This record gives sequence, structure tokens and C-alpha cells, in this order.
Amino acid sequence: MDVLSLVTNRYASFYQKQNEALEEYDINITHCYPALQSADYGKQQEIGRTWVDYLKLYPNVLKQSLNSYDVVHANFGLMGPFALAQPNRPIILSLWGSDLSGKVGQLSKFCAKYCDEVIVMSEEMKTELGQDAHVIPHGIDLDQFQPMSQVEAQNAVGWNIEKAHVLFPYDPSREVKNYPLAEGVVENVQNKVSKSVELQTVYGVDHEDVPLYMNASDALMLTSRREGFPNSVKEAMACNLPVVSTDVGGVRDRLEPVENSYVCASESELASRLGEVLVDGQRSNGREYVKDLSLEKLAEDIIDVYKQALE
Repeated sequence: MDVLSLVTNRYASFYQKQNEALEEYDINITHCYPALQSADYGKQQEIGRTWVDYLKLYPNVLKQSLNSYDVVHANFGLMGPFALAQPNRPIILSLWGSDLSGKVGQLSKFCAKYCDEVIVMSEEMKTELGQDAHVIPHGIDLDQFQPMSQVEAQNAVGWNIEKAHVLFPYDPSREVKNYPLAEGVVENVQNKVSKSVELQTVYGVDHEDVPLYMNASDALMLTSRREGFPNSVKEAMACNLPVVSTDVGGVRDRLEPVENSYVCASESELASRLGEVLVDGQRSNGREYVKDLSLEKLAEDIIDVYKQALE
């Protein structure tokens, strides 16, 4: 099967993993994305393009759609209008989270109505979308993300083994991730535990190194204002890293049966639960509850959606 994939950021690790998994099933993917006006943008800043960059994409999409592709797969809501503007191929729209609840939410909802099939990351996103959709969270590489010795991981990343480490795996400047709340929670927790507690902000590192930081940490702190179904939570669960999170996306349903992990409704509850996790010092059993999120299962589910679109 031949797929024309429209994407905002082709360097997103979960997008790359998704394509690698699909290619294992003989899915041939051609990537189509907005060109950058400036060569100064780095790989992780591709999502910072201007509207002019996006408008220049349309002629290429239309031209590509005349080729012998089976389906057009728009990845992220901003790609929806360009997929719809070509009348030649069935359209699948994948919504990632911020494109539904963020600034382009109304655009994503409008486009979703006219696509042949829609994929979302969680049941909460499906409810917010307000129409039928396939719930297929991004998959994770269970061979890459797995438990290892915490001391070995801390030595590998250069962290003090005498301290407790709380992982914040996002750029603090991203407002939606609410870094100030994470800072406040960790400051409040410091009085509840005997160890010195450090909030570790880790972002922009090679994705292959992320499991080291997960295993070196004592807990993952998610303080986002909104999410689809954050990959960092799934990856932490695969490493049996405890998670303390705000109630966003599909996190509550996924973490409900997991030991030593909590979804909280307030800053005080976040601090209380994080303190419990750090005092307890035990890992979670989250890996048991992400086995259904393998890359193989992801690929099979997406291929089923492609087939439905063709029908």
C-alpha cells in the first residue's frame, strides 16, 4: 500500500517510530511537509513555521495526490485543510492532542467532519471531537523503553545518586506544560522527604537516550494544562517509573490500575502524592499496562483504518 503522509514535524520521534513500524508491514510512505523559509530552524523547531510556509505546501500536495497513492494521511490538525484540498484520494486525519484542544482546535474539528477516517489518541479526545473516531494512541518501543538499574542510569547521565530526581521531560518555555506548577510542587515536596529533591528538565536529547533519564529518575512529573495522551507517560510506564500527573488526556484511565502512580486534581494533591512516591522509593508496575501500546499493534491498527478508508 502506498501512503502520502502530510506532517508538520517529520522529526517527531513518535512519528518516525510509527512509520518504521508501518514499513515493516510493506506500507510505502512518502512524506510531504511545509518547507522552511529560514535555514536557522532546528529539527525540533519545525512546528514553528509561519502560515506562508504552510500555504506553499498546497501545490506540492495537489501534485503528489495525482500519483498512484492509495490514501492521504494527514498527521496533525494543521495538515487537514491541505489533505481536503486534494480531491483524488481517501483521507485519514490523525489528531495528536494540542491540535484539538489548542489554538487550532476549531480548524481540526471542522476538517475532521470531511475526512474519511479520523484517529485520536484517547477516549477523552474522541469525546471532545464530538464525532466517531478510532482511538489509537501513539505506540512505544518496548525494547527501547524498559527497566534498568537506577544507579547505573544515574551514573550514565551524571546525576547525584544521593538525591531524589523528579523528571520534567519538556521544554520549560512551553506554556501548556506548566513548568511553574512543577517547580512549585517540587519546592513543597522538599519538606516532606529526607533527601534533597532536584527537578530535572530534560528535553532536546537524542530519543535513544531518553530511557536512561527515565530509569535514572524517581518519578515523572506531568503538570500539563492539556494533553492528548502524552508519550512521556507511556514511556515512563514502560520503564516502571512512577508518574504523578494532572488530570489530562487519557492519563487517568491508563494510570488507574498502576501502583505508585497518581493523577491529581490540585497542586496540594500533586505535592502530597509526589512526596509519597519519593518516600516509598519503589518503582511502579506500569509496564504491565502498556503492553497493548507496542509499535506492532499501532501499525496493525492504522493499517485497518487505511483499509476502511479504501472501502
